[in-house]
Amino acid sequence: MMNKLWALFVIVGIIFSLVTGNADIINKEIINYPSEILNIFLSMLPLMVIWSGIMNIAKEAGILKKISHFMRPFFKIIFPEIPSNHESLDYIASNLTINMLGIHNASTPFGLKAMKSLNELNKNKDEASRSMITFLVLNTSGVTIIATDIIAIRSMYGSINPSEILMVTILGTIITTVVALILDRLFYKFRRK
Repeated sequence: MMNKLWALFVIVGIIFSLVTGNADIINKEIINYPSEILNIFLSMLPLMVIWSGIMNIAKEAGILKKISHFMRPFFKIIFPEIPSNHESLDYIASNLTINMLGIHNASTPFGLKAMKSLNELNKNKDEASRSMITFLVLNTSGVTIIATDIIAIRSMYGSINPSEILMVTILGTIITTVVALILDRLFYKFRRK
């Protein structure tokens, strides 16, 4: 469905540019954007590699287990059906910690491991478990305290104060996370009925 929607956007945009006589703008964008996207990717790659390495070192040193242990009371409320010493809690803690630091691409491997681990607890493999849905909702809500990747992009594009978005990011995180968890609980209750 999403592929069809994006294809529709592209087709409508091209038709609109032809009708309004702005086809040259589309040509310029098609030529210029791939190199700009590559530059953004190459500038973000070292940041992702460094944080992935730091998180692997933290995992080997047992720091992620300590973070997971610190987050256990929070996890018991949000994920009541996960056993208290299950490895999925460590992966969830790692994923959320990296997301809080704003390095979302580096958190993906831990998110995938968390989902795989949660699926092992899932009795019905044909549909997602409550924990899997809650983790996805929490992850999608954008749990970010320091938007490192956005600050890096703002800095790359010459922002005078790239970190001025910190308070907005924290406020946005609180609102989206609370709303996401409330909606998750409401939909879970409606689904059970």
